[in-house]
Amino acid sequence: MAQKKITGYTKSENIIWFVAASLLVGFISGVAYGIYQSGKIADPHQSSPPAAMDIERQQAIDALEARTKKNPQDTAAWIDLGHQYFDADLPDQAIAAYEKALAIQPEDANVWTDMGVMYRRSGNPEKAVDAFDRAMNIDPKHEISRFNKGIVLFHDLKDEEGALAAWESLLTLNPEAKSPGGQTVQELVDHIKQNHEK
Repeated sequence: MAQKKITGYTKSENIIWFVAASLLVGFISGVAYGIYQSGKIADPHQSSPPAAMDIERQQAIDALEARTKKNPQDTAAWIDLGHQYFDADLPDQAIAAYEKALAIQPEDANVWTDMGVMYRRSGNPEKAVDAFDRAMNIDPKHEISRFNKGIVLFHDLKDEEGALAAWESLLTLNPEAKSPGGQTVQELVDHIKQNHEK
């Protein structure tokens, strides 16, 4: 039986990973080693590192900014603008655009999750966790926010117990959940618990 990947992506089905500032050590081997060590977070936007600002992206941003000025209630334009800033590795601008979208349409779990990723990238892990919690409150079956919350708790806030709770709540929803890197979430949880017992 094929295993399910984590669901709840926003812009596309592609994924990239962001590496935490500090790497953890301790495992010698194992399928969950990469996630455990690097603190990578699921990102629904692309499959390669964030692109530099290029002419095409700048034109897209300019067009979306003009669109939001013309119609400040255009939720889709604010979200698309946030995605453009997200992909350009401009977290503060992405957050500002997502906040505008959420002021109009606050019940969008995917936008809350994207904003959580941007909060983490901008060095605000507590706000990232709050954003992931908001996504889960809106959509209790939102899997990617649970996975990302665990990553931020584990790597940024050093809250192993909270991280395990987040990942175990994901496994309650989807026992076959896989990280975007291909490892099962159960393997990740098992490796952390085994390492803790040593």
